[in-house]
Amino acid sequence: MKINHALWAFFVGVATWAPMAFAGPPASRIGPDTSATAVTPPSSNMPFIDPAKIPGRGFAGWSKDMLVPATEQPADSDIGAFRTGCQYSHMSYDDPIVFPGQPGRSHLHVFFGNTRADASSTAESIATTGNSTCRGGTINRSSYWVPAMIDTKTGTPLKPMGESNFYYKTGYALPPFMIRPMPEGLRMIAGDANGTPTSPSDGVIYACIWEGGNSNFQKSIPDCPVKGTSWLIMGIDFPQCWDGKNLDSPDHKSHMAHPVNVKANNTGKCPSSHPVAIPAIAYQILYKVTEPGSTKRWRLASDNYDPSQAAGFSGHGDWFNGWKPEIAAIWVQKCDREQRDCHSHLLGDGRAMVIP
Repeated sequence: MKINHALWAFFVGVATWAPMAFAGPPASRIGPDTSATAVTPPSSNMPFIDPAKIPGRGFAGWSKDMLVPATEQPADSDIGAFRTGCQYSHMSYDDPIVFPGQPGRSHLHVFFGNTRADASSTAESIATTGNSTCRGGTINRSSYWVPAMIDTKTGTPLKPMGESNFYYKTGYALPPFMIRPMPEGLRMIAGDANGTPTSPSDGVIYACIWEGGNSNFQKSIPDCPVKGTSWLIMGIDFPQCWDGKNLDSPDHKSHMAHPVNVKANNTGKCPSSHPVAIPAIAYQILYKVTEPGSTKRWRLASDNYDPSQAAGFSGHGDWFNGWKPEIAAIWVQKCDREQRDCHSHLLGDGRAMVIP
């Protein structure tokens, strides 16, 4: 299997890693997600979802930019490394990229980042409205979403745990000096919602993590053990070469491409059809595992194939850029292009993204 080096770097030494603590919102700020209206699944193979068990809205997000001075300096790195943590925002049957203006048309998704992301979202609304559940608040109104994870025993969609991780590294394919900030309004999809066991989604992998160890990558959802604090991780890898012209495309993929001619770390290039290199975006969505054998019955809301087969082959992710361009320009230069590790909070210019 092709190894995603950004994700591999996460797993190396993962035994000592734990999800970051965060200060959640007061209970009064959590209410029902009225946009998550049940729809009739297009196929009986899709997992049943009990509408009464769809979680209400999660973190209400921050309504302002949240940056503070920092004396900590980024560490030198073999690649440029910038990432952020974002909390769960809401679930809905919407997809602003695939089904814009068509509420309730999609399978159930779980959203992070922009709290107002829905079927009516546009490049302007994503960039200028809504709170943000990500570190640094409204410096990053990007919206991130993936198919909901369903416990088929009860029809319950699962809430991701704590903060999930969203990476904007240089990756190991391209020389860091090539990386440019993402254009305003750019959006894209990675993976394949129509993936099956015989034709699995590309760029999506799963692994189990527990205190003291982790499993290998695989294309389907594994049977995760419960050993101390345990969780399932869903990793998604986006292409990082842009055609320089189109902010979207009919299939929401062809305006993007993967690097080519990678013979060693940082030696590849973008194809001539897609000459602009942007950060390598990757998701790591985390789900807590508390019951042995439970992940064997978990399926994605998009898994539209024989339920007797392994789940997760339809894995995919959507990304809609909502970074303030002046902020993204800073971390692209100071963290990615200058090959420094800014962890999950530093911008590289003497400021840090914070959460209360």
